Amino acid sequence: MEVRIRVGEADLKAELLDNETARAIYDLLPIEGFNNVWGDEFYFEIPLYMPPDASATQDVNVGDIGYWPAGKAIAIFFGPTPLSKAGGKPVPAGPVNIIGRIKGDAALLKKAKDSNPIYIEKTGRDV
Repeated sequence: MEVRIRVGEADLKAELLDNETARAIYDLLPIEGFNNVWGDEFYFEIPLYMPPDASATQDVNVGDIGYWPAGKAIAIFFGPTPLSKAGGKPVPAGPVNIIGRIKGDAALLKKAKDSNPIYIEKTGRDV
């Protein structure tokens, strides 16, 4: 399930996984949200609650996209967060269900830290 993420000047493609949480979010698209910044993580609340699933973890990588059940939010990781060890990979505030991954350079989102809103929409033949 391919999607497009737009925030500020950043325009990236991503692929959502084939799991229950990702499919539920995909069915909501397009989504527009108020972009919150936590270190090098964007997160924004969506109108969906999904419980933690088998993928729920705090072990994420740059480029991962997760769903944070505690905040009913999508989280996009593009660098260290306040919980990261010095120079390390991102650490979310709590477990996230892994729902997808940015295709390409997720670090491009660093240029959009002061931007709002954030959009996620379907791409390709599913539109």
